[in-house]
Amino acid sequence: MAKLTIGDLKKIKDKVHSETSLRAGEHRAKVTVHMGTCGIAAGARPVMDSLMGAIAEANVSDVIVTTSGCAGLCSQEPMVTVELTGQNPIIYGKIDANKMRQIFMRHVMQGEVQTSFAIAKV
Repeated sequence: MAKLTIGDLKKIKDKVHSETSLRAGEHRAKVTVHMGTCGIAAGARPVMDSLMGAIAEANVSDVIVTTSGCAGLCSQEPMVTVELTGQNPIIYGKIDANKMRQIFMRHVMQGEVQTSFAIAKV
């Protein structure tokens, strides 16, 4: 096994810091697009593309985007979980690209939960 260099350790530190910074309040939100096989089959890729486009258009850098596997509610796919710092996560179901843009603009950017798409408050 190769020895770790200072550069390798810095990369590990930066990765861990970026993954835990939401807990420390350094980011506004974390958005998880559920991309298990059921989610992908139901249209999660266009949802992810829509989210990334909305983030780029808004020119924000304080939103973490991540993916996860199946959450066990295949009938509700594609699903998205939005976690705002200091608030309970909200799970949205049956999301498409347009709904994702609305969730991003209203929930992530303005803090207004989109109850018509929400399926759970965790």
